[in-house]
Amino acid sequence: MDFTQKIDPNRTMMSGGPTPGNPGLAQTQAMGAFDPLKTTSFTVNPSGDTALTVQMTLSREATMANGPAREQFLVELFGAQSQISGVGLPSTGSARTPINLCLVIDRSGSMEGPPLEYAKQACAYVVDMMTPNDVLSIVTFEEVVEVLMPPQRVTNKDMIKQGIQQIVPGNTTNLHDGISLGLQQVMANLDPGRVTRLMVLSDGDPTAGIKDFNTLVNLAGGIRERSISATFLGFGPDYNEELLHAMAKRAGGNYYYIPNPQMIPEVFRTEMEKLLTVVARNISIDVKSARWVSLRSPVIGTSGTVQLPDLERGTSLQQVFDMEFANHPLGWYRVATGKLTYEDLINGQNATIDLDFVIEFTSDSTKYSCPVNPKVSGAAQIALASKAVEKTVMGLKTGMLSQLQAVQELQKTQALLTAEGRTNEAAEVTMALQALRTGDHSGAEKTLMGTMLNLDQGKTKN
Repeated sequence: MDFTQKIDPNRTMMSGGPTPGNPGLAQTQAMGAFDPLKTTSFTVNPSGDTALTVQMTLSREATMANGPAREQFLVELFGAQSQISGVGLPSTGSARTPINLCLVIDRSGSMEGPPLEYAKQACAYVVDMMTPNDVLSIVTFEEVVEVLMPPQRVTNKDMIKQGIQQIVPGNTTNLHDGISLGLQQVMANLDPGRVTRLMVLSDGDPTAGIKDFNTLVNLAGGIRERSISATFLGFGPDYNEELLHAMAKRAGGNYYYIPNPQMIPEVFRTEMEKLLTVVARNISIDVKSARWVSLRSPVIGTSGTVQLPDLERGTSLQQVFDMEFANHPLGWYRVATGKLTYEDLINGQNATIDLDFVIEFTSDSTKYSCPVNPKVSGAAQIALASKAVEKTVMGLKTGMLSQLQAVQELQKTQALLTAEGRTNEAAEVTMALQALRTGDHSGAEKTLMGTMLNLDQGKTKN
């Protein structure tokens, strides 16, 4: 059963929710006379021009009372100018949010020749996509890190592109200091009305400066804590895909594997198109379960925060909350509360939407034994697919899986992704399979790192 209703996102959606005297939801709350339509899907549709709309869907109409049970709730965020269940979001015109971008470019010795020339071409392409309302800075790194261009508005594009052409190859790779210097540039122009991001291109493992894995990943985490995101682009066969993937994940940005130098400009273009259409950033969901309810995923325990990537126009994010119930009496209960917070770049405000996780507990086996909502089960399968890809990658790296076994596992994942409409990720798995069959294990692993991140983010184009 599917029912959509509009509600005020600034108030608790159902009666019996947290009150000033009970903000923490200390116990499971009976809902009393709840909607007899037994809503299994509902929409939070704020009035006016807003960056996103939220839809919540239960795994099934009801779950078993007076015994152990487990259900899932699907929370979907839809960026402006997309459609959900026939409900149109407000049109926001062609204006876009200005950006504050720093290009952090590896110019170590291994970039000499076509890689560096295509990187320059890509940087020039980025300049052409920007306007005088945007702020751009450029940092280059090898053994020495330098500010090629301090933060400035993009008013004289020809002069900026002439400066880019002056980049020459150097020696070793000081990734840590390059990122740190890039962060300083965007921090100098932080503005709540701008999308702020670092785009980092590297072709090698860190060989100078701080090289410790955890330190570098923590550096990426610190970027996100400052309301900035970072995208990592790994070029060629020698960069550390585990490191760049982990840094991209912690920094809330994207990850790309670029096998050939000719692809560098196109990948930059793809990332810029995403950046130029961001409508919401710093998105997070704080969730707190009621008594006798355990959160199983993505938060484990009784409470936690899920951080989500930036949301672009016409895209959606899916997050499945898996909950376990020990023993509930009959009736409707609020089993958890959530608070979605984000920066709305359409109206320039910080926004909060209260979420209620409500479900009926019943003794009617025809209700609690019915099939799971296919939309929820599909989203849950996508989350499992990410773990399956990770297991395959680790199996290849450690030798626990043979090439044949890895191919078989990836074929299963490919079929699942295709069935669930995740065509981009299915295509990436196809590329990885082709690489494996030619003996290119490194190329397969680097490709699959991007697949893992995309699936973890739960983002799709509508």
